Amino acid sequence: MRIFKILTIAVMGLSLTSCVSKKQYEALNLNYKQCIEGAAERQRQIQDLQSANSGLISENNLLKDQNTALKSSLDACLSNTGKSSANIDKLIGEINSSNDYIKRLISTNAKNDSLNLALSNKLKRSLDNVADADVNVKVLKGVVMISLSDKMLYKSGDYNILPAAQEVLGKVAKVINDYDTYSVLIEGNTDNVPLASANLPKDNWDLSALRATSMAKVLQTQFGVNPNRITAGGRSEYNPKTTNASVSGRAENRRTEIIIMPKLDEFMKLMDIAPKK
Repeated sequence: MRIFKILTIAVMGLSLTSCVSKKQYEALNLNYKQCIEGAAERQRQIQDLQSANSGLISENNLLKDQNTALKSSLDACLSNTGKSSANIDKLIGEINSSNDYIKRLISTNAKNDSLNLALSNKLKRSLDNVADADVNVKVLKGVVMISLSDKMLYKSGDYNILPAAQEVLGKVAKVINDYDTYSVLIEGNTDNVPLASANLPKDNWDLSALRATSMAKVLQTQFGVNPNRITAGGRSEYNPKTTNASVSGRAENRRTEIIIMPKLDEFMKLMDIAPKK
């Protein structure tokens, strides 16, 4: 009897399947794929938010420790009858000033993290059709870092940008121009394989610096990025991401990084509102 029921359900399932037209099936299949892609995007956003939240928690804990130390100093001052009321009033004023600074600092950090996360997500969406091995975008320590592989950008040992890289750099430049209050730092990096030549580039220092300045010129002249926002430099082989002992490791180290971050004067403004000692 149980087998008969199972066979009946199977036959009914086949009958229902046969009633779905090819057009309906394709529509359902497309909807399914869109749901999968949407879920992947949400997962990436969750990971970025978790990373940003971890940084805020660490900063908040540090500020709490500093506030606790100030309160301990106040308790010690109150327990010492030899201290004058003037010193107590001064210490209370310092504590209040520190508390106000903590609130402003947390508010500023939260604002910057939100902007950086939005910038990172926008970059990821615009670069979705580029192989992950060639482009990596992440938020790290309050800045957005875009790491581009050398094989996508240059010929081996050369510093001229390949035509095939123009599309990717155009998309990156579009986001950079949208966030026009941010500074742009371009860093060239190499592996540790020696480069010896009578002409430029003569060594890895030359190669890394020339690659960075070459990208800066492309962003400026071809995509309209304001040059006063750009800083370009080379780090040669001395900032490796991984070991140079393998072919894949050396390839990962030969990258050019675009770092998008708040301008220095924004940090100076934050310093100006710090409590006076």
